[in-house]
Amino acid sequence: MAQKAIVLDEQAIRRALTRIAHEIIEKNKGIEDCVLVGIKTRGIYIAKRLAEKISQIEESTIAVGELDITLYRDDLTKKTKDAEPLVKGSNIPLDITNKKVILVDDVLFTGRTVRAGLDALMDIGRPAQIQLAVLVDRGHRELPIRADFVGKNIPTASSEKIVVELEEKDEIDQVSIYEK
Repeated sequence: MAQKAIVLDEQAIRRALTRIAHEIIEKNKGIEDCVLVGIKTRGIYIAKRLAEKISQIEESTIAVGELDITLYRDDLTKKTKDAEPLVKGSNIPLDITNKKVILVDDVLFTGRTVRAGLDALMDIGRPAQIQLAVLVDRGHRELPIRADFVGKNIPTASSEKIVVELEEKDEIDQVSIYEK
């Protein structure tokens, strides 16, 4: 794969997350009964950054949880190739029943990861509402799923790949398009 372009740098990611934080607060008329749940791996880092920004704006904390969707994926047999899947476990610090859950991920593509996340959440509790926040929406949906909060829409060709790199995991903040 060859890098085609950097579409978001550190500043652009920071601005996008600040905007999403404001939109979450506005849509929910504050953060009461809200919880951010990041899909492993990079969705967790984005959720934590959003929580930090929301706390600065609202001068109040918002709970953050981690969701492992490994066992809920519909492509598990294709991805693992007869190996056991690596389950990292979910960690949601409170009961999500009757809460507004904002599911957070890095890239929205076919919608299958989000579908798996919805299934995992419903096994944990029964939220009053589930909203979706993503850093990048690249299109090519296979399921009827739409994000409530989007950092940047990046239309892509099927032959391209979006790569999100975050400081916490990759030692750099950027979103790139790669040509397969």
